[in-house]
Amino acid sequence: MVANNAINFDNPDHFGKVAVLMGGQTAEREISLQSGSAVLAALKASRIDAEAVDPSSQEALQSLTAQQYDRVFNALHGRGGEDGVVQGYLEMLRVPYTGSGVLGSALCMDKLRAKQLWQGAGLPTPEWELLEEETDLQSIGERIGFPMIIKPVREGSSFGISKVKDQAGLEKAWRVADQYDHQVIAERWISGPEFTAGIVGRQVLPLIRLETPREFYDYEAKYEADTTQYHCPCGLAGDHESELQTLALQSFDVLGASGWGRVDFMLGSDDQPWLIEVNTVPGMTSHSLVPMAAQVAGMDMQELVWRILETSERTEAC
Repeated sequence: MVANNAINFDNPDHFGKVAVLMGGQTAEREISLQSGSAVLAALKASRIDAEAVDPSSQEALQSLTAQQYDRVFNALHGRGGEDGVVQGYLEMLRVPYTGSGVLGSALCMDKLRAKQLWQGAGLPTPEWELLEEETDLQSIGERIGFPMIIKPVREGSSFGISKVKDQAGLEKAWRVADQYDHQVIAERWISGPEFTAGIVGRQVLPLIRLETPREFYDYEAKYEADTTQYHCPCGLAGDHESELQTLALQSFDVLGASGWGRVDFMLGSDDQPWLIEVNTVPGMTSHSLVPMAAQVAGMDMQELVWRILETSERTEAC
């Protein structure tokens, strides 16, 4: 699943003038600024004419037309940047952009619909329940079992996510998640190692196995802690890793994702894989997983960003 197609860095002018979208107005703004800055530096190192655009206001978005950019590298995380909204805007402007289109972005951002589609396609994802005002929390505990994990349906970077160990903590965790999204799910807790599969084009990068002393791979483990361990190679036998890479790409395709992204999944105690979520604009910070896996595949940051920018080609005819 790992390709070694050589990159020709001799023609950066092919991409024209590139806007790197970063920042925005979501809970993930600071992470997006870090990702965008890393992307911008790599593009400039390849002599690509690129500049930052922070769409934190309507005026900033309008600069996409005023400055006549030839394409966009989207480094916006979370709502507005990763859920199909900015993708639809760019489609209307007829400006090519990196990553998934409108539908794929929207479906991947919505954890509930993603799980429903995976279930319909026969792909493994942990059981879940949608929490609503009329929901009997006692019955949720009985059906899902403890521990469980509570998640806002449309949020990233583990914002609003809690591990719940008993009935007493269930309502509190629900209210925390509800601050980020009024749609919240309770999901069965999977005991086992967590893996992630980066995807660039049709290439699935080497899997990373995540290890943290925290309850789970939460915001602090992702962006702040120095105790998180990233194992790449992941330690699985070659055939097993290949099977999981194939599953990751299949789950990506079922949700209509394209271009590049990252699939997160768990392995249960019986080695059963369980799909958790797909990120269509993964982080590109110093702690980020896609650059880490790309490095193991022999792809430095400069080449990775170039390859991702090439995924914008699919929208040039829109």
